[in-house]
Amino acid sequence: MATKKAASAASKKARPAKPCKEGIRIGTLAPADRGAGYLRQILPHGFESFSLTFWQEACKGFDIKRLAAEVNETLAGTNAVISSVGIYGNPLDPTAEKHKENLGTWNMLIDNAHLFGCDLVCGFAGRIIDKPINESMKAFKAIFGPLAKRAADKGVRIAFENCDMGGDWNRGDWNIAQNPTAWEMMFNEVPAKNLGLQWEPCHQMVSLIDPIPQLRKWAPRVFHVHGKDATVAWDVVREHGVHGPHQFAWHRTPGFGDTNWTDVISILRMNGFNGSIDIEGWHDPVYRDDLEMTGQVRGLNYLKACRGGGYVENPK
Repeated sequence: MATKKAASAASKKARPAKPCKEGIRIGTLAPADRGAGYLRQILPHGFESFSLTFWQEACKGFDIKRLAAEVNETLAGTNAVISSVGIYGNPLDPTAEKHKENLGTWNMLIDNAHLFGCDLVCGFAGRIIDKPINESMKAFKAIFGPLAKRAADKGVRIAFENCDMGGDWNRGDWNIAQNPTAWEMMFNEVPAKNLGLQWEPCHQMVSLIDPIPQLRKWAPRVFHVHGKDATVAWDVVREHGVHGPHQFAWHRTPGFGDTNWTDVISILRMNGFNGSIDIEGWHDPVYRDDLEMTGQVRGLNYLKACRGGGYVENPK
């Protein structure tokens, strides 16, 4: 009976929150498997949005309608929103262990994003394992051509995260959407307006790419932003390079890394972005474990300050 009630409640579109006067919301990622209980615990810290994330696969036996009902009940009256739902696995390579389940979850999230009051599904683009990126383009078109159309028919956008997952141009297990050359190839293969990027500066910085000029060029394709920064130890790069035993870069929570987030937000605003920057935690080498939420809340407040602080109404 409880499951039927949850499904019935979720069958209605989530009540939209009031518009964000600041224009861009600042929030965090929330693992979907931790459910609405996780959201209830961290809501009081002031997060304005949540990106619900699934790892590799979730469609088998997963009650998406029940999760939506519980999440909507938790967020009711708070003006916080679900900015996106995401699935992070490999939908391209049929030899990948979780391929079918991952592809099934893409379909499930596209079909049910509206239950969370959002129109955005994010994830990895996938990859033909250990083949050069260009050899994945045929599979990318075969998979994401139909997914883009399915999403467009439902008013849903798709955004690809720019994480290399330890791969490079010639080899890798997870994701081709890792640099601008690959993005150009992908969007040429599937020239759909509802395909874009889930961008973050961190992954570009650890490839020694300056994220600011990149964002100026690609901002119109950015649908969602991961709030993750990086610190690059240029002294290590100059002395040891990037292929030796010495670590030269660290993923950081915003406010502890090298990125000028005021510039990032300004560029996004100048390009009409009115979505969310959601902090991707669990990577910082200092603010982790018992200090995880300490770092995330510091990042939240830092990004709000970079956004310009609280909204101030103009004089009449």
